[in-house]
Amino acid sequence: MAGIKALISLSFGGAIGLMFLMLGCALPVYNTYWPLFVLFFYTLCPVPYCVARRVLDDTDSASNACKELAIFLTTGIVVSAFGLPVIFARAAVIAWGACALVLAGNSIIFTSILGFFLVFGSNDDFTWQQW
Repeated sequence: MAGIKALISLSFGGAIGLMFLMLGCALPVYNTYWPLFVLFFYTLCPVPYCVARRVLDDTDSASNACKELAIFLTTGIVVSAFGLPVIFARAAVIAWGACALVLAGNSIIFTSILGFFLVFGSNDDFTWQQW
């Protein structure tokens, strides 16, 4: 039952984050859809870590270069997702209010992604068939 509650709360957080992103794009005051490019970062964010988990066995006793490279690449993707709206706003492509909404959505969505990996990534015997 705890897994279902965690999944529902994480999906609620993702929906709230996407709502902030859409508000930053679709409000009549802003009316530009350039901030939707951060959706690429949302999909790319978990890829390096998932690939690294498949390549190596999960040993917590020693540091692994593959895992550290995956965390470095994931950090670069997350920083790029926060930097892109700021660059758009600085170049006057989007308004600063839209930038603030997109940054709020980024914070919520990346927190939801991190929460998913913390809740469901720890045990290897997890299957989607338990629901």
